[in-house]
Parts: sequence; C-alpha cells; structure tokens
Amino acid sequence: MSVRAGQLRHRVTIEKYVKGGRDDDGFELPSQWIEHGKLWAKVTPLSSKDLLSAQAEQSEVTARMMVRYNTEIDTTMRVIWKGRTFAIDSEGLDDNEDGMTYTTFNLSSGIENHKD
Repeated sequence: MSVRAGQLRHRVTIEKYVKGGRDDDGFELPSQWIEHGKLWAKVTPLSSKDLLSAQAEQSEVTARMMVRYNTEIDTTMRVIWKGRTFAIDSEGLDDNEDGMTYTTFNLSSGIENHKD
C-alpha cells in the first residue's frame, strides 16, 4: 500500500514531556509538555467493531496515526489532534512494502503517559 500525500491530511502536534530541573539561580523549574514538532499524518479513529475488540483485549487504543517513516517518535510522547490529546501506545509499526515508507502508531485517549 503506497501512501499518497493527500492521505496525510491531518496536521498533528507531537509533544514530549520534559522534567523540571533547576535554573541558574537554583530555583526549581516545572515539568511540562513541549512541542517536539508538527507533521502531516493520517489519523483514523477505530471503528465500533475495532473498539469492541480492543476493549476485549484490555487495550485502551482508540485511534491509529500513520506518518511518513519516522524513528524519532516514541511512547513517551503524545499527540495533539483536533484539540484532543492522545498517548502513543505502541512503538512505530513499519509498512509492509520496504519498511521505510510510513510508520503507524496506536493511540489512546484520556491517558497521561508520563511519570514524575
């Protein structure tokens, strides 16, 4: 399955969690989510059938996100799409063709995926 540019029509923001530290004066800095980057993706909410299957397997996955091949995104990050926040629940799954065309991630909503 080749990916056409028109399929990647959803603009998403990838954020990473940065733990606070101390500034030059020794004051504590807050932990926060910062933007890692914006990219074009194809976000597909799971169908009712897929949601029921995921719930049966105790999975929280509610959507899938496909992007051009990317090795920088991992499960410690989160995705913002249409004002909704999704945790990244899986390592990137490479395509079936050459493994370097696109990457798919499973997403879940309503879950914070960081640890302080």
